[in-house]
Amino acid sequence: MTTVEYTDIRYAVADRVATITIDRPDRMNSFRGRTVDELIHAFKTAWAARDVAVVILTGAGERAFCAGGDVKERAETGGYGPTEWGTFEIERLHRMIRDIPKPVIAAVNGVAVGGGHVLHVLCDLTIAASHARFGQSGPRVGSFDAGFGSAYLARVIGEKRARQLWFLLELIDADTALSWGLVNKIVPGAELHEAAMAWGRQIASYSPTALRFLKHSFNADSDHLAGLSHLAFDGLELFGHTDEAAEGANAFAEKRKPDFDPYR
Repeated sequence: MTTVEYTDIRYAVADRVATITIDRPDRMNSFRGRTVDELIHAFKTAWAARDVAVVILTGAGERAFCAGGDVKERAETGGYGPTEWGTFEIERLHRMIRDIPKPVIAAVNGVAVGGGHVLHVLCDLTIAASHARFGQSGPRVGSFDAGFGSAYLARVIGEKRARQLWFLLELIDADTALSWGLVNKIVPGAELHEAAMAWGRQIASYSPTALRFLKHSFNADSDHLAGLSHLAFDGLELFGHTDEAAEGANAFAEKRKPDFDPYR
């Protein structure tokens, strides 16, 4: 796989800042297996590139940063489509965002929900467009993230607020996200990319070795959650093959309210 073969993302470098854009606006920038493979490849490319000091992760268009896993494809095919390694590597992508020894800035250009919300939470910094919205959807569509997406989220915003996002599934606006400490800054949508680039250029002027050690230091306190993440994703894989999980995905695809009563 090379950059010219990307179909689901875009990768560009300017001023020592790599911008990785999820480019599936017709699917609210949700990710399928190929999307995740390409994101991993792009992060590995940025990791190895000596001319890259900072990474920006964003989405195409103005509607969505990322709507998480492509539930419509999951309902149609029972999975997230073919992948390079034969497995859905979302957990590996989570580790890549945390482990790359360069700061990662999420530029949230719209809705960040479900697995897309987890991606921005894992980034080192988040700058949001004023129209951005944040939240979870897993229990509504027959899915969950019992690893970094919940346990680490509680580290970021506190237990009560993390549980509120996961149990009520209500989207919060950018102002609320800022007051909760979920994002670092809000700007008008038209200024989002340049604001993220300004942060990137500023960070790129600093010592790369100091930044590397600082990032590893910040991660050290919560790295034990990786074990919980392994357990959670193994459980999610098993759960994904149940009728209960299928009901969530099918209801989403059919634009109806799911009926989970038979599984209580």
